[in-house]
Amino acid sequence: MGRAKNQTYVGCSGVRVYISRFLVVSAYVAITVAAFSLSGCMREKTKKIVGFSQTENIGSWRVAETNSIKDEAAKRKETYDFLMTDAQGQTSKQFADIEDLIARQVDAIFLVPREYEGLTPALEAARAAKIPVFLIDREAAGRPGEHFVSFIGSDFIAQGRRVGEWLTQATDGKASIVELTGTAGSSVAIDRAKGFRDAIGSYPNMKIIATQTADFSRAAAQRVMENIIQAKGSDITAVYAHNDEMALGAIQALKSYGMKPGKDVMVGSIDGQKAALEAIIRGELGVSVESNPRFGPLVFATMEKYFAGEKIPPKIILKDRLFDVTNAKDFVHEAY
Repeated sequence: MGRAKNQTYVGCSGVRVYISRFLVVSAYVAITVAAFSLSGCMREKTKKIVGFSQTENIGSWRVAETNSIKDEAAKRKETYDFLMTDAQGQTSKQFADIEDLIARQVDAIFLVPREYEGLTPALEAARAAKIPVFLIDREAAGRPGEHFVSFIGSDFIAQGRRVGEWLTQATDGKASIVELTGTAGSSVAIDRAKGFRDAIGSYPNMKIIATQTADFSRAAAQRVMENIIQAKGSDITAVYAHNDEMALGAIQALKSYGMKPGKDVMVGSIDGQKAALEAIIRGELGVSVESNPRFGPLVFATMEKYFAGEKIPPKIILKDRLFDVTNAKDFVHEAY
């Protein structure tokens, strides 16, 4: 919609105010509105806007991650405005969410990519808008220092390898394994699968007899595991789940079929959430390799170093612990 010929424009940041030239006090009004608008511009510039694109907000781990970032943003509310989007498990929606954050002129984006591929055009758009992107928890296709500043998260290959190493020792190098994988196409699922295979590769009697995705979901894992039990039955002697939620779903499925997790079937997973440590204490889960979801302090500190002109490494890798029967009781009180 165009402006009338008797109107003049005063504004900033896309906000337009039109003043009638025929008002008796037009000069006074124009000056007053202009001063108000310019002071508004100055107030806007005192805060940076941080956008957070979350892949979904389901499950204890993901909720803990979201809360950590939101809590850290709240501590810095005098310095930053905070915008969060939830892709609800849809890559197409996450693409649109990132475009929306760019349109809203955020100063930085914290991104948890749902999939490794598929977000490159959005990252290119952020780059064109000169908005730095920090990848959290999952990696995405692109070049650090160009499409994103840095990846902040765990070494997923090492996580999978540690579960595999633990399982080979717990089973004396002989097991028929069901693998429950995470979100198809995500860097975390790809890497955790690779690390596990690297660990068991030199043990010919460690065999993966079924691999199926359960999308990091406890309910989905229970359904998937029940179907696999119907097909494989007593052949199953171990389960490797890419996260605790799926391990807990698998444990429930095993129990519902009269199988004893921790005795008949060894179970290993990744995350280190409280429910998993409790399952270790009960003897149902053998091991859980930590994947710390509390990114808030680290990602804000990294962003602030970037804005201060410090050089940021392309990857910032967290140190993860391993929880089993020897130490689960010591850490369950601090788990999420």
